[in-house]
Amino acid sequence: MNNPVPVMEKRDFLKWFLDQYQLKRRECAWLLNFLMSDDILMERVHFVEQAEYCPKALMISANDVDSVPFAFHKNQHVTMDAEKSFHDIRLNRNEDIYVQLNFKNKQSIPQYVAVLEENPYLPINKDEANIHSLLAEMILDESIQAYRIGLIEKEIDQALIRGDEKTFHELVNQYKALKAL
Repeated sequence: MNNPVPVMEKRDFLKWFLDQYQLKRRECAWLLNFLMSDDILMERVHFVEQAEYCPKALMISANDVDSVPFAFHKNQHVTMDAEKSFHDIRLNRNEDIYVQLNFKNKQSIPQYVAVLEENPYLPINKDEANIHSLLAEMILDESIQAYRIGLIEKEIDQALIRGDEKTFHELVNQYKALKAL
């Protein structure tokens, strides 16, 4: 992660979250309290959106949204059993845990936005990648063309200095052709 969120900030957020929201399943509150109780685990907790793309993810919902109450994803396997997720987290403390919390108006809650991290596992948008590639190619083409034009301008100057009319006319034609591109 580029800018890891400090453990204390994550813990303070979870305390605030549990105080403010009623969860659809009480086991979720128990699981979040378990995470808060262990600094090593909290270092590995990352709050993200679209956690289903992550190798290990908890998805927890508050009562005020229409989402699945609880889901634990690990390597394309999904369970709704909070106890299984607890045992996996407890036994694999060295693995990152990506947490998606679903609650109303979360994008406008400063406490949430402060701990939200970019999801490194989101699939690349192929259309956007193609556009970036095309733009890079266009910039490169423009740079090459500008370089070639600069070289021809210098050669034209040299042809004028030498009085070489034939070379001058050839270079001017090349110059015009490049400028037309």
